[in-house]
Amino acid sequence: MSNILLFNKPFQVLPQFSDTQGRATLKDFLPDCPGYYPAGRLDYDSEGLLLLTNDGKLQQRISHPQFKLPKTYWVQLEGDITENALAELRQGVMLKDGKTRPAQAERIAEPALWQRQPPVRYRANIPTSWLQLVISEGKNRQVRRMTAAVGFPTLRLVRIAIGNWRLDKLAPGEFRRDTVHLPETGRSNGK
Repeated sequence: MSNILLFNKPFQVLPQFSDTQGRATLKDFLPDCPGYYPAGRLDYDSEGLLLLTNDGKLQQRISHPQFKLPKTYWVQLEGDITENALAELRQGVMLKDGKTRPAQAERIAEPALWQRQPPVRYRANIPTSWLQLVISEGKNRQVRRMTAAVGFPTLRLVRIAIGNWRLDKLAPGEFRRDTVHLPETGRSNGK
């Protein structure tokens, strides 16, 4: 059995336990969790589900691209996303570091989320829309770069799920503990 923390990382919190620039870190929210480390990353200006564990094998299983755990995001976009842009996201988008894998992309109604602090800047003459995007890779700032590449910059990015782990009703800054049983994965050489 391995232990895991499901943490709702607030906006503008570094996904690490220390910072030389005095920014908010995980230590501000998880001071009594020594030995836990993030399994994957979530940018400073993104919000939502971050998994932490005290088990190195579990950390690798969650974060290593080999295991391709799907990550689900709710994304607020600048502009009214088009069917053509959704189709591009579903086919994979060419970025400077290569083409992304095809994503699951669908337009959604504005989800019931907490108020972000500070709030996203409102501009009356520019509409916004929401997208649910599911990816199975983790290039640096990938979701933001994908939406910008199809012409709809990201205004707000909230990760709601990693694999079967879901944010559910965790408020920003809250966490819950869970246990995970990792089956032994014997390596076979095909003989």
